[in-house]
Amino acid sequence: MDIKKAEFVVSAPMVSMCPQDTKPEYAFIGRSNVGKSSLINMLTNHKGLAKTSATPGKTLLINHFIINNEWYLVDLPGYGYAQRSKKEIQRLDQMIRGYILQRHQLVNVFVLADVRLQPQKIDLEFYQWLGESSIPFSIVFTKADKLSASKVKTNIEAYKKVLLETWEELPPLFVTSAQNKQGRDELLDYIESINRDL
Repeated sequence: MDIKKAEFVVSAPMVSMCPQDTKPEYAFIGRSNVGKSSLINMLTNHKGLAKTSATPGKTLLINHFIINNEWYLVDLPGYGYAQRSKKEIQRLDQMIRGYILQRHQLVNVFVLADVRLQPQKIDLEFYQWLGESSIPFSIVFTKADKLSASKVKTNIEAYKKVLLETWEELPPLFVTSAQNKQGRDELLDYIESINRDL
């Protein structure tokens, strides 16, 4: 897929304020500081599309970007928030879950995971919740450039092993690096293939 156009549309505080449109939506989510904004900017070839920040937990709204006037890339707030009050965490959690469960246009959730880390409890619980809610999702490993190729492979095998303790079948897995554009074509081709079948 060739991305010719990527434009910000709206930041919504709740699902009811998202675009009134029927185009397919692909949501990106992950723990704070997993490299979500960098990945979105890399995928869209647009440096400042999603705001990157040194402070984790910057995305606090549901951000819609229209791609090629054909589909939406949705940037969701991270979970496992950095320095948030209990009330704020609850509000963000409700907003994320509300969007994922109520948005009919949502086709797939890409859950980001730092390839350098062991499977985190919070991620495993989130996968579980998506599975139980019958929401199609994929796991996108980020920051692959920070490790050697063999270490990336070892870490992903270990990750799969943990997942297979509770999952009969693994979701699609992607390995990416925002630095060197690794995984960009694979992810965009995957989105294109889903769009074709809709």
